[in-house]
Amino acid sequence: EAGSEDIDILPNGLAFISSGLKYPGVKSFAPDKPGEIFLMDLNEDKPRAVELRISRGFDLASFNPHGISTYVD
Repeated sequence: EAGSEDIDILPNGLAFISSGLKYPGVKSFAPDKPGEIFLMDLNEDKPRAVELRISRGFDLASFNPHGISTYVD
């Protein structure tokens, strides 16, 4: 109900997860925390989501991810 917003799974089993969407009418457990992107390796016996560090210079305070997609070249 109030977990990740979206997930995209690559053919190699890596999953990217967007979290932290703030939207009117949707409950937020951390309203003052910026959005996050997590990585999960679904090939592991006990996969766990690991928060990815976002590069310096990115406006993290306004990061409000809604959806996620990947491009494989």
